[in-house]
Amino acid sequence: MTSEHADGPSEPRASRRPGGSRAALTWSGEPGRLEELTHGMLLDRAERAATVLRRLGVGAGDRVAVHLPLIPESVIVTLACGQLDAVRATLPVQLTAPQLAARVRESGARVLVTADAAFWDGAVRPVKPVLDRALHHATRRDATEPIAPVLVVSRCARPVGWTPGRDRWWHEELERA
Repeated sequence: MTSEHADGPSEPRASRRPGGSRAALTWSGEPGRLEELTHGMLLDRAERAATVLRRLGVGAGDRVAVHLPLIPESVIVTLACGQLDAVRATLPVQLTAPQLAARVRESGARVLVTADAAFWDGAVRPVKPVLDRALHHATRRDATEPIAPVLVVSRCARPVGWTPGRDRWWHEELERA
């Protein structure tokens, strides 16, 4: 597996699962970036993601809004939601900030998951900055609703704006789980 956030400690537990060492997901994205996750690794990360979501208050029937490009973490969040009996609400990364603000409000999400940026059409495109603008628009209209925690997946190592108390790095939260 090649990934900047590879999780070595999970390997022994993951490899004890039936089929745990067989490839479950192979992803090729940015130039030169390839990730392969075994069944065991994928299930282990999903369990840790479910633990993180549970700690953030997600339970059965709650919504988790996913604003991610097509990356392995999108699959992991989906599996984690399944473990919690939570509902995944997809927020396409191509939406504009006003469109995204409306979708965020409609979703009623307890937690949002996004990426710092994404590589598509041959360029690095902002993802979290668009969500930040959308959340700014969404809160201006209804200041009584607290903003959900935002888990940020680091994909392109780009600097991003940060809201203390709201924003958390995905990989750091999974390491603690």
